[in-house]
Amino acid sequence: MGAIDLHVHSVRSDGTYTPRELVDYAVQKGLKAMALTDHDTVDGLEEIIEYAKDKPIEIIPGIEYSTEYNGRDVHIVGLFIDYKAPVFSDYLARFLQSRTDRNLKLCANLRNVGIDIAYEDLLAAYPGAVITRAHYAGWLLDNGYVKSRNEAFDRYLGDHTPYFVHREKITPEEVIDVTRRAGGIPILAHPTLYGLGSEQLDLLVKRLKAAGLMGIETGYSSYSPADERMIKALAKKYRLLQSGGSDFHGENKPGLDLANGYGRLYVPEKFLDALKGALKTKILFTDLDGTLLTSDKTISERTRARLLDMIREGNSLALASGRPLESILEVLDRLDIKEEVGKMQADGAGGIYITAYNGAMLYDCMKDELISESCVSAEAVQRIFDMARERGMHVHTYADGARIVSIAEDKELAYYRQYIHLPYAVTERPKEFLSHEAYKLVAIDLENRERLEDFRRAVEASELGEGLTCAFSNNSYLEIYNKDAGKGNALIKLCRELNILIRNAAAAGDEENDISMIEAAGTGAAMANAGPKLKACADYVTKRDNDNDGIAELIDLFVLGMEERGL
Repeated sequence: MGAIDLHVHSVRSDGTYTPRELVDYAVQKGLKAMALTDHDTVDGLEEIIEYAKDKPIEIIPGIEYSTEYNGRDVHIVGLFIDYKAPVFSDYLARFLQSRTDRNLKLCANLRNVGIDIAYEDLLAAYPGAVITRAHYAGWLLDNGYVKSRNEAFDRYLGDHTPYFVHREKITPEEVIDVTRRAGGIPILAHPTLYGLGSEQLDLLVKRLKAAGLMGIETGYSSYSPADERMIKALAKKYRLLQSGGSDFHGENKPGLDLANGYGRLYVPEKFLDALKGALKTKILFTDLDGTLLTSDKTISERTRARLLDMIREGNSLALASGRPLESILEVLDRLDIKEEVGKMQADGAGGIYITAYNGAMLYDCMKDELISESCVSAEAVQRIFDMARERGMHVHTYADGARIVSIAEDKELAYYRQYIHLPYAVTERPKEFLSHEAYKLVAIDLENRERLEDFRRAVEASELGEGLTCAFSNNSYLEIYNKDAGKGNALIKLCRELNILIRNAAAAGDEENDISMIEAAGTGAAMANAGPKLKACADYVTKRDNDNDGIAELIDLFVLGMEERGL
């Protein structure tokens, strides 16, 4: 297996090799692939990709963003970006203008202390480059104002000198979002260089993972063996893809060579294979009732076979429902696919996940472990029970996920328990049953939806409205849950957890509480039997309904990427 280098700079930022020279040198060194990741610019990508077309090397389009985190520079590398995408080019234009404004101010500060410098001088000295402090240092050295580059930074260019100008604050989260929306993979570059202790670095990685970070550089020129072990442990802990590179700058970093760094660096080709795999991996989010399940709460053999085909090819399935976790696990047992998927995973099959309680809980079925949760406080639950009691409404919640806690033993509870086979307790004081915050509440009226509409308006107008979402899961059920929950937020969170791009997420549903999921997905599909609100916001409406393999139709077209197979 060959070596690769996924962190390289050219003269288009602060390197000394042209894009063409980088290709020739990489071929000479036998590299299988290389990513050009110039600082805050993609100006060299067209040239390097075109020049390498007939060369025995793969070029990965990339960029290295400069961002700020708690007063420190933190760099994010973006790989496989669609650098012509409007979302990316619009961001870059704004960022480069802020850099120009900063450079003009820095030149003015230096002129005030007797240095005869203009921004135009730098542009003339370094044509085609994005001007950085490294260029200032080179100019000051070449024009006799300092005796070394280090002196230039110590006296004039360092963060703590009186002449330094801070650029517009760009957060890591912002460039992570831009990269993902441009179809790329955001990677935390050289994390040991930020001067963070292990605890603070862990907090940074956790925060960025939640924002959509997909990878981390586990290979880098200056890592010690201990550094490498620590970063690999972080990659494992937060399910991050591994990347690596030399951070080659040519003569601007003496002794640091392409591919080898300071002599011991080796980035294996398998890292690139995994990164490419993440670009292709897909996930299907499907509602249960009225979507995946037929009217008699089963699935056909055809739909079951398509689910297994999809997972076998490395894609994943997410069962997205307002039901409690235990009820969805019961459905999963009826699908009879978990054991078969477990056997396939050794060969690279995908997984099965659950977003329960309308996205309030994310759960990994193959590992039988909780991923995340967003809850409703016990105080808020009690307040909603009180509001329901005043109006004679049915409402219930769940105690520790395994018991229904209902305001009354009424016909609504009896109807609900036909499908949700959990034990129950009846009380007007639900707080007494909650050892854990609630995942959601359900208000039910089997005869009069307008009463539920009135109840929704009352909840939304109360002090609880700011933190809660109310949405119908069918004509008789009003779901109430944390605003950070919801099926759409759950889709985004799970895609981030699994390093899946949103464009590769398909979602299917039939009711109002599926709308956020349909809108969040790369492809949002409404079932043929869905209501008009859902169909209006969907990218696709299935030809078949839930009783006639509508989900199989969706898998064929948008997950497996083929024409719909015949019955």
